[in-house]
Amino acid sequence: MTQDTPQSAPADTLLQTDHSVPLNLKPLIIAYMSCTMAMMAFVSLIGPISRSLHLAPWQAGAVVTVGGVLWMLLSRPWGALSDKRGRRPVLLIGVGGFMLAYWAMCAVLILSLHLQAAPWIVFIGLLITRGAIGGFFAAIPTTSQALIADHIAPARRANVMASLGAANGIGLVAGPAMAAMLAKYGLDLPLYLTALLPLLALVILWRRLPRTTVVNDIKPASLRLGDARLRQAMLVAFAAMFSVAVGQIAVGFFAIDRLGLEPESAAQAAGFALTLVGVGLITSQLIVRKLSWAPHRLIRVGGLISAAGFAAVALVNSQSMLMLCYFFAAAGMGWIFPAFSALAANAVEPHEQGAAAGSIGAAQGLGIVLGPLAGSLLYEVSPGVPYVLVGILLVLVALFAATGPTKNKATA
Repeated sequence: MTQDTPQSAPADTLLQTDHSVPLNLKPLIIAYMSCTMAMMAFVSLIGPISRSLHLAPWQAGAVVTVGGVLWMLLSRPWGALSDKRGRRPVLLIGVGGFMLAYWAMCAVLILSLHLQAAPWIVFIGLLITRGAIGGFFAAIPTTSQALIADHIAPARRANVMASLGAANGIGLVAGPAMAAMLAKYGLDLPLYLTALLPLLALVILWRRLPRTTVVNDIKPASLRLGDARLRQAMLVAFAAMFSVAVGQIAVGFFAIDRLGLEPESAAQAAGFALTLVGVGLITSQLIVRKLSWAPHRLIRVGGLISAAGFAAVALVNSQSMLMLCYFFAAAGMGWIFPAFSALAANAVEPHEQGAAAGSIGAAQGLGIVLGPLAGSLLYEVSPGVPYVLVGILLVLVALFAATGPTKNKATA
């Protein structure tokens, strides 16, 4: 394979599928962290805000779900577009669209809190804006993972994707922590401040993300959604994101109903629990960076750890225990997330990396679609039921991964 690089190309131009060219992760890390902070601040507030605006739990679940629907539908198109047009322009469009959609959602919430708008108006406004957020956000992890696969040899992809995951974990820590600290001054203040984060991400990417040339001498990706090479990675990705979505949608309501907290205090409790999620993700993924384990082994270990953390929530009766359980649940997920991304990247050809990352994003989006719906419906049965379901699912994921190899056979 040859690469056509114009003589006038900038010095920082990166060539796709060139493992010899070092990849500067800093712009990706900052952008991913900033957008995750904004997303998770909203997630930690959705339960208390829903109660303040008189939205039913199923409506809050639907708002989170619609973002997953658009993520699921657009991940593959974003990935395929990045294969054809390059990673940089697709990332810029994705982050820019995310910024505008997030601003619109914050405007809907702030106006509704001050004007006490009718619940059905709030619901429709959130469906539209949250859907747009999910659709544009789909471009960010999909294209970032493809960019890493372009420049990192197969044997090291899980380690490097864990670095990106650690940045995501930092966002998970900082976003809910910011929301928790500011929520005591009102539910709208966190929205004002987190709205600045996507703008920061866009500026950083615009100035620092290297331009990527498009490889013209390879055939376009024609990867099918049901490609057998990606089947296992997609199933694990779906189960992991389904579990995370259930935990996210349930935590605010759980803090109100099981722990007996008022909406503002519940927002703080949910924020602190999701902060511990970020700490768990950072800790585990920093460990993954140092390991040479195969993706299947990471999935097995992570699945069992996360299953124990989620299932134990059903027995929780204090805020400190809730936070501890979420920490262990997230620590297990920190092993799973980079593993299924590397599993997919290692299974396909260089010109299919964007489409493969998009397929994984579609599977994750489906988890976000079904997770909040299942979580909110099962929550009506009992606050602990969704967590028991997730624990069982993750044990099955760990057993399913036992069919894979233990040693990493990928080579550079």
